[in-house]
Amino acid sequence: MKPKIIRTSTVALSLDFLLKGQLAFLNQYYEVVAVSGEDEHLRAVAQRERVRTIPLQMQRIISPLKDLVSLWQLYWLFKKEKPQIVHSITPKAGLLSMIASKLAAVPVRMHTFTGLIFPSKSGFLQQLLIFMDRLLCSCATHIYPEGQGVRNDLIKYKITSKPLQVIANGNVNGIDTTYFSKEQISGDGQESLKKDLGIAENDFVFVFVGRLVGDKGINELVQAFKQFVVSSSGVENSSKKSQTKLLLVGSLESDLDPLQEETLREIETNKNIISVGFQKEVRSYFAIADCLVFPSYREGFPNVVLQAGAMGLPAIVTDINGSNEIIMDGENGIIIPSKNTIALQKAMSKMMNEEVFYNELQQNSRKMIVAKYEQKVVWQAILEEYRKLEVRSQRLEVRG
Repeated sequence: MKPKIIRTSTVALSLDFLLKGQLAFLNQYYEVVAVSGEDEHLRAVAQRERVRTIPLQMQRIISPLKDLVSLWQLYWLFKKEKPQIVHSITPKAGLLSMIASKLAAVPVRMHTFTGLIFPSKSGFLQQLLIFMDRLLCSCATHIYPEGQGVRNDLIKYKITSKPLQVIANGNVNGIDTTYFSKEQISGDGQESLKKDLGIAENDFVFVFVGRLVGDKGINELVQAFKQFVVSSSGVENSSKKSQTKLLLVGSLESDLDPLQEETLREIETNKNIISVGFQKEVRSYFAIADCLVFPSYREGFPNVVLQAGAMGLPAIVTDINGSNEIIMDGENGIIIPSKNTIALQKAMSKMMNEEVFYNELQQNSRKMIVAKYEQKVVWQAILEEYRKLEVRSQRLEVRG
């Protein structure tokens, strides 16, 4: 009988997208059980990964009564399933899973921090979030920051004194560089999509992929693009591009972090801004673009930057965790300060108008991702970590 591992996340979307393919790989060596809220994403995980799934509702927001119910359910689940390892991602699932698994005496309790919320907060809310992460870490046996930036923040805010290990070169799942390759998208397919979106052959296309919310820097991006287009109109540039377009690939989330009204109006009325909503398949949009723009306020280790790089796109990113580990300023992209519209506008101008500089970044983009973040390397490193911890826990049981 294979040892059992339970993977938990607050919402099944994280299991579906962040861990795509990984659970099926690990299921060759362990009995993998995925636990999250019940929805179409959890059903997709069960079908694609061929693992057993257990629906268990957890709230993303702080909700004391519902959180206690989820904690109680997780405790009895772990007591019943008796896993050797519980491994959580996402904040709320991490807190509840680590507490419940400690109470249930699960020998190996792992949590991966894919990003930290508290550095961007202040006052009582920040202190509450810090307390929650410290409690999480006190219950876990092993802590894994997704990247060096997350690791540094955990140390800076004294979240835990336990060892902090970044697996491989960072990122929870790596990148399938065969799948994310421009060669996978036919030339005819690219031309057809450009025609459908009203993009001319010589247009320079900036693309953003992600949720269209304030925290992702969309207000600054739209404002910078508006000013950039106005300042560039009528000016001949060395790249021989006739116009510039901003392609937004992602859904609006008006409940948690809505965009400014001015931003929404500009997206709706500016003929050079193309918003296509959420797209399950994003490769075609990367394939017709020239540069990724990702001005997020905070990240753990953004998959979008990896995906765009694997598709051969240089990127403009903010100087935040994860993004500033994937992008080397002046080598495969440009790093700018967060929440800085002027710096973003200047970076976009440099990308479009300095052809030699752009071409050098573009040539480096894919090979730098392939060298450090190939998916199979990350999966193998996770498997080896599981095996190491499993053996160590067995030795402790024998000694006990």
